[in-house]
Amino acid sequence: MQAVDVAIVGGGPVGLGLAIDLGQRGVNVALFERSSKLHRIPKGQNLTQRTGEHFKAWGVYDAVKDAITMPAAYGTGGVTTYRTLLSHYSYDWLIRADVRAFYAADNMRIPQYDLEAVLRERVAQLDSVTVRYDHQVEQIDATDDGVRLRVVDDQGDAMEAVARFAVGCDGARSMVRESAGLTRSLREHFRRMILAVFRSDELHDLLERFPGKSYFNALAPEKEGYWQFFGRVGVGSWFFHTPVPIDSSLDTLDLGEHLAAAVGREIAFETDYLGFWDLRIAIADSYRKGPIFIAGDAAHSHPPYGGYGVNNGFEDVRNLAWKLEAALGGWGGEGLLDSYSAERQPVFESTADDFIARMIDSDRAFVETYSPEKDRDAFETAWAKRAELTRRDVDHYCPNYAGSPIVVGGAGPTSAVGEHSHAARAGYILSPQDDVAERLGSGFNLVSVGDNAEAEAAFATAAGDLGAPLDIVSMAPTAATARWGATLILLRPDRYVAWAGGSVDATRILTTAIGGQQEGEVS
Repeated sequence: MQAVDVAIVGGGPVGLGLAIDLGQRGVNVALFERSSKLHRIPKGQNLTQRTGEHFKAWGVYDAVKDAITMPAAYGTGGVTTYRTLLSHYSYDWLIRADVRAFYAADNMRIPQYDLEAVLRERVAQLDSVTVRYDHQVEQIDATDDGVRLRVVDDQGDAMEAVARFAVGCDGARSMVRESAGLTRSLREHFRRMILAVFRSDELHDLLERFPGKSYFNALAPEKEGYWQFFGRVGVGSWFFHTPVPIDSSLDTLDLGEHLAAAVGREIAFETDYLGFWDLRIAIADSYRKGPIFIAGDAAHSHPPYGGYGVNNGFEDVRNLAWKLEAALGGWGGEGLLDSYSAERQPVFESTADDFIARMIDSDRAFVETYSPEKDRDAFETAWAKRAELTRRDVDHYCPNYAGSPIVVGGAGPTSAVGEHSHAARAGYILSPQDDVAERLGSGFNLVSVGDNAEAEAAFATAAGDLGAPLDIVSMAPTAATARWGATLILLRPDRYVAWAGGSVDATRILTTAIGGQQEGEVS
C-alpha cells in the first residue's frame, strides 16, 4: 500500500481518537484494527469532563451524548458501601460533577462499544484517514526513515505498509510495545478477577435506595480491600467485578454466590457474559522509541478503579497528535517528540501511585483496622472521615505538565495531582467557555486580554519565523478573564498553557514550546 504519515495499530477508542485528531489536521493516516465487530463488553464507561472537551475538539460531543441510553436520572456518580450493598453504611464516591465549573464540557457514562460506534462514524468522514478493519499487524520494524509493518487480513493475505511514524494503541499485550523493546514496570498489586455482565431487575429495584447513582463499590474485609464493584449498563443491566481465588475456572465458579456476598442477599439474574482478568498495574518506562510510540493500555494498564484508563488514553493521543503534525510539518523536532513521553509517562505514574494504588492500600488498611463488630464507635468515626476525604480523588485529580521541558514557568513536577483553578498556570489545562473556545484555532493560540499590541506582534513574528501555527485571540477584560490572572496566555494545540504572563520574549517562549533549544533561562 502507499506510504502514509502515521500508521495506527489498534482501532479501539484510543486509536480512533488519534486517527480523528490527526485526520482533522490533514495528516495522512492508516489505521489497522483486527476486528470489524464491536465487542459488547461494557468497559471504559466513566468519562471525565476533560474527555468531553476532546469530544468537542473532534466534533463528536453531541453525537456521544445522543448515543447515551441510560436515563439521566441515574446520574454519573457512585456509592461506596461497607461489606454489602444492603449495609447501613454508605457514602457518595467519585462525584465528578463537583468540578464541572472548571471545564467546558460534561462528564458522561457510556459503554465503550457505543462510544466506539460514534468514533467509527466520525473517522469515516475524514478523507485523509484510511481504516482497515479485519487487519492484524503482526510485525513492526523501525527503518532509517520511518517504520515498516507486516499486515495480514482476515483471509490470511499479507501486505506491507510503510509510514513515517507508528503508534501502538493495541492494548495491554501490545505487539507494538514488545517489538519496539519498550519495557514496563509492575506494581505489587495482583489479583485474579472476574467480569460478569448480567441482567437483574431485582438488583435494579434494590438499588433504588441510591437515587442518581450508577456504580457501586462494596468494601468487604474478606476481599482485603479489593473491590466488589457493580456498574449500570442499562436499566436492569449490570457489570460486576470481584476478586476470586487464583485457581478459579468457569466450571467451578458460582457467580450467584459471589453476587449474593456482594449484594447482601441472593438475587435473580441472567448471565450475558462471564470471564476472568488479571488485576495489575503496569506502566511503560518510556512511551517512545525512535519513530514508534505507544498510547492507551499499551502504555499503561491497571484495574478499572475510577475510570482512569480510557480517559488517560484519550489524553495521550490529544498530546501526541499535534506533536506528530509538528514533526511532519517541519516546525517541531526531536525535543517536541520526546516531550510526549516526558509529559504523559509521569502523569500516569502519579495516577497509579497517588490514586489507584493509594485507593487499594487505603481500603485494605481500613478494613484491617476497623469493623462495627470490633468497635462500632471507632468504625463510624473512621467511616465518616472516609466520606469526607473521598472528594479528594475528584478535587485533586488535575493532571498537569508543570515540570515539562516545553512549558515555560511551570511550578512543580509533572503529576496527576493538582488543584483545580480558573487561573492560567503554565502546564495546566485552561478550558475557556464556548464564546472563547469557538475563536481558538487548532494550532497555538495567544489569548490576549486588553491592549497588548506590541506583544501580539512579537508572537506573530516569532511564529512566522519558526513556522509554527498561531492564532491571536484578542479580548476585552471581563470578570471571567480577570480570573485567569494573566493578560497574555499561550495555549498549546491541546489547550494546555505553554506560558502565561505579562512581559514577553516571544521567540524564546515559542521556541521552547515547540521543543527547540535555547541558551539561558526562559521566564
